[in-house]
Amino acid sequence: MSKAISIVQELEAAALSPYQAVMRTLKETGKEAIGCFPIYTPEELIYAAGMIPVGMWGGDTELKLADRYLQTFCCSIMRSNIEYSMMGAYDMLKAVIIPTFCDTLKCICENWKVSAPHIPVIPMAYPQNRRIEAGFVYMTEELERVRGELETISGKPITEAMLEEAFAVYEAYRSAMREFVKVAVEHPETINAKSRHLIIKAGYFSDKKAYTDKIRMLTEALKEESVKPFHGIKVVATGLIAEPPALLDIFVKNNVAIAADDLAQESRQFRTLSRSDGSVIERLSWRVVDQQGCTFLYEVEKTRGQMLIEQVKETGSKGVVIFMMKFCDPEEFDYPVYKEELEQAGIPVLYLETEQQMDSFAQIQTRVQSFAEMLA
Repeated sequence: MSKAISIVQELEAAALSPYQAVMRTLKETGKEAIGCFPIYTPEELIYAAGMIPVGMWGGDTELKLADRYLQTFCCSIMRSNIEYSMMGAYDMLKAVIIPTFCDTLKCICENWKVSAPHIPVIPMAYPQNRRIEAGFVYMTEELERVRGELETISGKPITEAMLEEAFAVYEAYRSAMREFVKVAVEHPETINAKSRHLIIKAGYFSDKKAYTDKIRMLTEALKEESVKPFHGIKVVATGLIAEPPALLDIFVKNNVAIAADDLAQESRQFRTLSRSDGSVIERLSWRVVDQQGCTFLYEVEKTRGQMLIEQVKETGSKGVVIFMMKFCDPEEFDYPVYKEELEQAGIPVLYLETEQQMDSFAQIQTRVQSFAEMLA
């Protein structure tokens, strides 16, 4: 077994067993955990407070309890999170941070108080007009408020030195991830569509410093391997998340590799370069201001379509696969805009409506196979 495959299997196991991965991380570090709802949360503040940020992106669980508080037309990520909270799966968390990017997330802030009343909620609102001065000021004030609430929960102040150290850890993580996805595209035989997703996802359940070290080792191991000819097709993925994982087995079976992504759970978390000026709070605010092409952050001029076109060209991909989370209004809102731009550029598009509780993949299997044959 090669060194790369060994690391891949370790990270895949963590992503497929998140509860066990989180508990192992807490035991190894001796730290406590704060839950982070999608899409963006200031993980650096949590890390600076001496705690572990834990990603809360739902999961493939049977929904028995969540319907007490959420309608069936809420997305499956939110319903799964509420289900897990009522099952006690999140009882290791000292608190949860819930940003209000959509109507469902706004409701979750209140629903959580009854589904898991023993776990405090830290709500967080991001400015819509983030690129004007008032939006930037509001963002810094929100981050300072969250900083104060985390100080209360941890029982100790978060100093500027702590913030600088945490920001450096996350800058190293983001840099390592950008390097990894560039190298991974050259080794689709080792980093297939499912492996790529699980490797990135594993970071939500790990200490970022330790996780970054593993990503660097994996990237170096991949660089040492020879680049082999790939006889399948490469695509660019876009959407909220590419789940459930069984869905990606279909891509592997049909020899379809993800060369690049515009997924909220994946590259949107680390693709934006940070500014070096100002305090850490200001740098975190600038990261929100500078993010482009994300449906959850308002843009007057939609840049997502052009970004996807550039990704297709840069990676030599044959098309774009849209993972449309069922009932995700923000993602559905952007779809007609970038779909038209992709079609005008002559780029084939495959639209897949998904949810985490999917139990039948026959139709998707047929569509992915047909798409692959069309592009071959």
